[in-house]
Amino acid sequence: MPDAAPGPRALFARVRRRPAGRAGLWLVASLVAFALAGPVLAGHDPNVSDFAFGVGDEGLPAGPGARHWLGTDALYRDELARLAHGARLSLLVAALATALSASLGALVGVAAGWAAGGRAAWLDALLMRLVDALLALPYLLVVLALGAALDRSDLGTLLAVLGLTGWLGAARVMRAKTLEVCARPHVEAARALGLAEPAVLARHVLPHVAGPLVVLASTTMASMLLAESMLSYLRVGVPPPTPSLGRMLVEGQPLLGLSPRLVLAPALPIVVGIFGFHLLGEALRDALAADESP
Repeated sequence: MPDAAPGPRALFARVRRRPAGRAGLWLVASLVAFALAGPVLAGHDPNVSDFAFGVGDEGLPAGPGARHWLGTDALYRDELARLAHGARLSLLVAALATALSASLGALVGVAAGWAAGGRAAWLDALLMRLVDALLALPYLLVVLALGAALDRSDLGTLLAVLGLTGWLGAARVMRAKTLEVCARPHVEAARALGLAEPAVLARHVLPHVAGPLVVLASTTMASMLLAESMLSYLRVGVPPPTPSLGRMLVEGQPLLGLSPRLVLAPALPIVVGIFGFHLLGEALRDALAADESP
């Protein structure tokens, strides 16, 4: 019988042996560490303006100094504190939205792949036509329409919008993988021996589709991080004064010519996160496809 996806420890060892994997792990770990420890290191409330030390020359935000390591923003709030809290919020939203979209995509994809070619082939056709119809719609338009329909701008709304629009690609990939696994001899042998269908699915199909789902989750994290930043930039995300990376971008944009750090500072974690999760996804894909043992 073909081997299922390797365990977490073996998979981690395979990823670490690859340059892309090491780079991805380092970038992601650095960003997560900053998001967790940054608010403590900053030592400032991200929503409190410091009018005594946060104002620089000609009334502009103060630059980096001993009191504010990265300077202050347009409202004289500590830039490091807002950046750390913003990275924490953006990563949390991306992680929760990824979990929701991956779970929904896996549920729909596995159900469609399992039903294809059997008595419930109509379910596969119905689900895939639904996926095709939703994929034909402009993503940004759907996201904005959902945000307007919910008529709210909070963390729950943001998660619902991202999670309910990001599962379509995962559903197609999981359906294709389920179809491929169901055609393997060990699955046909289990059915021939009279094993119940739920048991065949649980023991002989799901362990073999878990690997691609892990890869999808990693690349989806990058997409969700970008989507959250985009929505916050368009002022559809979490409302102010709560900091997020996308909102910090739009808040710093008016002072781009005078204080480019106000845009570069939040842009850097976004780029690091997207690049890191993509590298990690590529390394996971290669590790799962490798024939050799760790």
